[in-house]
Amino acid sequence: MLHNRRYQRFNNSNQLPPIWQTRGFWYCAGTAGVGGTIYYQTHLEDSPTGRKRFIAITPQEETNLGLTAYAQTMAQYNGRLVPKNHPTDAFVRRVAHRIIQAANLPGNWEVHVIHSPEKNAFVLPGGKIFVFSGLLPLAETEDGLATVLAHEIAHQYARHSAEKLSKSKLISVLYTLVAIFIDPTMAQFGRSMSNLLLELPNSRQCEQEADEIGLNFMAMACYDPQKAVELWQRMKNAALMEPPQLLNTHPSTESRIENIRKWIPQAQLKREAANCPNPDLTNLFFSRTGMGFH
Repeated sequence: MLHNRRYQRFNNSNQLPPIWQTRGFWYCAGTAGVGGTIYYQTHLEDSPTGRKRFIAITPQEETNLGLTAYAQTMAQYNGRLVPKNHPTDAFVRRVAHRIIQAANLPGNWEVHVIHSPEKNAFVLPGGKIFVFSGLLPLAETEDGLATVLAHEIAHQYARHSAEKLSKSKLISVLYTLVAIFIDPTMAQFGRSMSNLLLELPNSRQCEQEADEIGLNFMAMACYDPQKAVELWQRMKNAALMEPPQLLNTHPSTESRIENIRKWIPQAQLKREAANCPNPDLTNLFFSRTGMGFH
């Protein structure tokens, strides 16, 4: 018995402590922490509304990713794209062109309408606009469609894709380090918690920012910003079920409408500065000139 106890004590004394309890680990962690903090601080920039955010992807990298996604999207919906000479396509192009022209946005913009009942639209980095035909009955008018397109275009203008990709890269590096040096289960738990506490609120911040910028864009294009409230009210009525705001990447429709109402006076000033005529005359002018993409 005595021999066994002595052997057990000897054996325990030779067990190595966990790596995170060693001096070398904390020396490396401290060095990495200082370097990481410097890297993070040097990649902070202001969003169009003055919000500080971390971006570690260049505009060219963002565009290249968008072109890859564009090729995949075109392949996915091959055979379901509305022809260029179709009135629906011309309608969507006219609205998009007015917004891009009024906001003076550079780039090689392209517009595609997808024949699908889905009520959605999105813009890929690089200026590739996709609108599902199912959205158009809900939009009802040019002003309604302008609300959605200006919002989606604002996402790309504000580089929200680059912002989200940069944050994902940063968080992935942290999770990898935790999984390697501490505990893989802690990394899994941290990933789910960061999604709730960091990524979802950040997504809602981007959505609110796109709402504000988009409202100004549509006003600069001589659309009526008051119509944005009507569009989101129709969206609310069309929604069968709305998840709790805490667990949703988008603001609730009620809070979105409330924010838009606060921003309308500012948007009206943008519209006045653009010397916009009567809304009915504006729509008549653009419909007759047939301005759009080719």
